[in-house]
Amino acid sequence: MARLLRFATLAAVAIATPPLLFAWRIELMSGWWALATGALTAVGISDLLQTRRAVLRNYPILGHLRYLFETVRPEIRQYLLESDTDAVPFSRQQRAIVYQRAKQELDKRPFGTQLDVYACGFEWINHSLTPAPVQHHDFRLSIGGPACAQPYDASVFNISAMSFGALSANAIRALNRGAKMGRFAHDTGEGSISAYHREHGGDLIWEIGSGYFGCRDAQGRFDPERFAGNARDPQVRMIEIKLSQGAKPGHGGVLPGPKVTPEIAEARGVPPWTDCVSPASHSAFATPIELLGFVEHLRTLSGGKPTGFKLAIGHPWEWFAIAKAMQQTGVVPDFIVVDGKEGGTGAAPAEFMDRIGTPMQDALRLVHDTLVGLGMRDRVRIGAAGKLTSAFDIARTMALGADWCNSARGFMFALGCIQAMSCHTGRCPTGVTTQDPLRQRALVVPDKAERVFNFHRNTLRALAELIAAAGLDHPSRLRPEHIVRRVTQNEIRLLSTLHPPMQPGALLDGEADAPVYRMFWPKARPDSFAPAA
Repeated sequence: MARLLRFATLAAVAIATPPLLFAWRIELMSGWWALATGALTAVGISDLLQTRRAVLRNYPILGHLRYLFETVRPEIRQYLLESDTDAVPFSRQQRAIVYQRAKQELDKRPFGTQLDVYACGFEWINHSLTPAPVQHHDFRLSIGGPACAQPYDASVFNISAMSFGALSANAIRALNRGAKMGRFAHDTGEGSISAYHREHGGDLIWEIGSGYFGCRDAQGRFDPERFAGNARDPQVRMIEIKLSQGAKPGHGGVLPGPKVTPEIAEARGVPPWTDCVSPASHSAFATPIELLGFVEHLRTLSGGKPTGFKLAIGHPWEWFAIAKAMQQTGVVPDFIVVDGKEGGTGAAPAEFMDRIGTPMQDALRLVHDTLVGLGMRDRVRIGAAGKLTSAFDIARTMALGADWCNSARGFMFALGCIQAMSCHTGRCPTGVTTQDPLRQRALVVPDKAERVFNFHRNTLRALAELIAAAGLDHPSRLRPEHIVRRVTQNEIRLLSTLHPPMQPGALLDGEADAPVYRMFWPKARPDSFAPAA
């Protein structure tokens, strides 16, 4: 209400001033101008000093227009829905849910669902006539196999990989402080561990990409000593090797020299103001067997911390080759994170975002089924990422085989991201993805850290209510038969029928009959990512 009164006052002064200046005597003109200028100045100073709204801190006075339109959002949204069903992107609904939970606002809605329940692809979870009591929401799991000396007690919902450099210093601070408050994990992204990751002491998953940032020598090769120095820090809880990512699988990257500030250079171990290159592939290994040897090497260097890898599924025989190498060598990663092609919060080539890589649900099911078929599923934890923001997203993903979920998009929304689509320009209006010190000051760390914590906590509370309604006491008990999808206007199917389950040991017995296994499993080789002739 105070925001609206302030804006209404400003608007009234702006509208009334011109006619009054013409109608009144000229000697009063200076007085009215002084009144208008004073009112605008007072509003502008108030906007700059307040800490709740990043847009107003970066765009004083003008930023009120955004909040004016936000107050009539339901009416605008209904108009758009009635005029064009494609006019309201799903991400806007995602943002609304995240904002409400991050800001501790009521997330209840009147008049039923606003979704088209008869549209193809609509999904829901069946409820039970004997729902379970809601006991707690802090769902956790232990990550770390027999070869792991320091297993990690992880939340089922964590912050996905986003690097310092892609995100601002204040964004990293707020994410890590929120993770510390809520006892969940913060993935560093491949840009290594910066001073801002360390400031608040939240749990870190250190992602090692092909550039080996934070653990490289002068030639960009992997440096075991530098790796061990960072990996043994108690704040680092897990080590994640990035093979590929959903936003641009099979694609390297370059951070241009002008963006490589001394802070970014220090975190990554590269010279400042020079191009920072992430190659498309790794130099520390070249075959599936060598990859597993690298996993084992990093686990040893880290002091026995959980070590695994992240990948976006591409050619099925390449993933099958890794699985066969696990079978042959007996070396098993502690975890695998499956990144869907629909993920990615930063900039990537349009064709890669739209047409390269496997969507998360299909990729997750392939990885899960392969491990079940080899009798290894109980030895490897699986994480998943790709446009996950709501409790239902988590429930569906865990029903398909994930042990935990990561989210980048959701936590960016909690920081105040408004999807201005300017992540790659350095002109982020809310200070989330910019290195401009004036722009990022709009993101006030204590306030946004609280919102990160609230979003995590309230999303898991919603998950607890969701699974209790289904008659379950933990999301790990979700199975594909709990989720239903409309495949045509007149037909619905359980996910268990759309994704028939793999029988334990079926790959060992030669009984896996899905086409992908019949076609590509025989071609996979543990000593090469290339298929057999």
